[in-house]
Amino acid sequence: MTEATQTGGSRRHEKYERLIARAKREHIIKVAVAHPCDEVSLAGAVTAREMGLIEPILVGPGERIRAVATKAGLDLTDIEMVNAAHSHESAVKSVKLVSSGKVEALMKGSLHTDELMSAVVSKQTGIRTARRISHCFVMDVPGQPEALIITDAAVNIAPTLEDKVDIIQNAIDLAHALGVENVRVAILSAMETVTSKVPSTIEAAALCKMAERGQITGAVLDGPLALDNAISPEAAAIKKIASPVAGRANVLAVPDLEAGNMLAKSLSFLAGADAAGIVLGARVPIILTSRADSVITRLASCAVAVMVAAARRKSSVTSMN
Repeated sequence: MTEATQTGGSRRHEKYERLIARAKREHIIKVAVAHPCDEVSLAGAVTAREMGLIEPILVGPGERIRAVATKAGLDLTDIEMVNAAHSHESAVKSVKLVSSGKVEALMKGSLHTDELMSAVVSKQTGIRTARRISHCFVMDVPGQPEALIITDAAVNIAPTLEDKVDIIQNAIDLAHALGVENVRVAILSAMETVTSKVPSTIEAAALCKMAERGQITGAVLDGPLALDNAISPEAAAIKKIASPVAGRANVLAVPDLEAGNMLAKSLSFLAGADAAGIVLGARVPIILTSRADSVITRLASCAVAVMVAAARRKSSVTSMN
């Protein structure tokens, strides 16, 4: 079976292909690529440039980056480079490019995620905002009619109720930036009833009430919902759960990082899903990729950043008028 095989009524990667096509209609954004010192991360940045998505600025040890490019047959002609002696300096200098207004996004290279994020959240030189920083997976799941956003499965380990307000708002804003008109957020737990024995069910109920009071905006929320009730209309009907979200969720808010990480990886390794990754809540979107990511997933992550940057640009223009 090829990747073009019909799966659940749609081709594999079809959702990512549509996303990339939309992003290519937006302005190309400049992206600081922090320490792209292996073939996978460097090729991802170069391919995204060739696709007309981003204009990378490569930040890291120049000789090492050029050696990787030569070995991999990658053309770095006309690509700007900022020299940095090591990965820590690469992270710091990449963040400085954001602060100077030279780039509209960051992209993780071959350094550790913690190293890049430490530079991002630095109290002295970082690029935090009032919003809590969080991660979203934009998942292309075979058989699902639209992409699923899962949050937070990579940054916040055990978020508080207040943290979850920002985590969910970041995901809602992302969904709107990707062109989702009706954002339906399922607050996940192990069950759909509220009980003090499972604290995540109480938080889910509180978050729904907060949305009713305007503390979370731009979406319809429902929870607690078990995963099957969130994404399966049949399961929701059997449990007699009637809501605009049950069975039709396009954003899944998980109780904690462990649950989110296991959910995302289960979809990837058991259901053949791809997981584009983006970090939100900083002054610019941050493209997080894994060494195991396919080319299409890396391009989709870049496309997500392009769409987020475009939405912020349009919002900024609107607020000035």
